[in-house]
Amino acid sequence: MPTVRIERDADVAVVVIDNPPLNLFDEEAFTLWERTVSELLELTDSARDDRARAVLIEARGKVVSGGVDVSMFAEISRRPDSVTVAGEWWARLLRIVQSIEELPVPTVFAAHGLTLTAAFELALGCDLLIAAESASFGLVETVVGLTPSMGGPQRLAERAGPARAKELIYTGDRYPARVLERWNVVNTVLPDDGFAKAARAYAHRLASGPTRAHAATKRLVTTAVREGVRAADAEVPAVSGALFETADLVDGIASFLRDGPGHATYRGR
Repeated sequence: MPTVRIERDADVAVVVIDNPPLNLFDEEAFTLWERTVSELLELTDSARDDRARAVLIEARGKVVSGGVDVSMFAEISRRPDSVTVAGEWWARLLRIVQSIEELPVPTVFAAHGLTLTAAFELALGCDLLIAAESASFGLVETVVGLTPSMGGPQRLAERAGPARAKELIYTGDRYPARVLERWNVVNTVLPDDGFAKAARAYAHRLASGPTRAHAATKRLVTTAVREGVRAADAEVPAVSGALFETADLVDGIASFLRDGPGHATYRGR
């Protein structure tokens, strides 16, 4: 069975990381991730009648991931063209994170335990990061003289600010979920007991919402963060105007006027 795979749970596409005991990221894992994000782009395509309306990433085993297999760095460092090879490798891995960010549905990373390096950077590419009480996180590349290079520094800076991003990476420490919740890196901390079930319920709640409106929210927030509020303002007429041709908005308005708020059933159309 693949160590990175997609399992369908109704409207949720669940990406499972399953290579215990440490769920290390090696060449095989990264290749599987490239295949996985390609499949997710197909599964979340709005033209599909059976599209996935949310994505949840979870892991099996005691830890989410011990990070990248360091032997990969050793192999690259011994090559005479190591600078070129490393640059090409990072560009490839960054594309995995960017592809997750570009999915047109809500994405959730569920961390139940230790989450290091590549796994943490993948989590930062998701819309929402939820964690169990005992979960902890770290970008510990400093132990091999490296900086996180799958987008971690810049995405941490977006969430927690530049000073906190530098602190976390410079120290190479592991940070508890509650600390990162205060720093706005983790969205929600849930009890250890029943965490997996709660994470599924969280994803299903998002999947049952107005999918096209969620995509619009995602686009406007991303534009505001990356290009500024006025750039997002400029997109509002087209992005929000297009929602008036969706079945979810038409049905939602009818439900509100007929039954009051909170009774609409959305189909993602």
